[in-house]
Amino acid sequence: MSESLSRRAALKKLALLIGVAGAAGNELPRVAHAAELPHLSPSDPNAMALAYHESAAAVDAKQFPTYKPGQTCDTCLQLQGKQGDAWRPCNLFPGQLVNAKGWCRVWVPKN
Repeated sequence: MSESLSRRAALKKLALLIGVAGAAGNELPRVAHAAELPHLSPSDPNAMALAYHESAAAVDAKQFPTYKPGQTCDTCLQLQGKQGDAWRPCNLFPGQLVNAKGWCRVWVPKN
């Protein structure tokens, strides 16, 4: 005898399946091809809008008062990828790699 699913149960299962497939589909290509991504240029319009610097040591604290010593992309929640890699993906700049020693005004501490 076949068991019928309620519409609610079927929609829940469908939503779960779509969510899992979407998460797997989005993460695998980004990780597999991270080494092939271009480095973010400080002259890129998005980088300029967020005051991205390839080196946090070059940030002028007077010009960017939110900057504090010790803040680098490597210590930011937005940075992804393998710890120790010099250039890594960032949630703020999809499709490009940022310098782990860099900084931008959207820096958020890792928990």
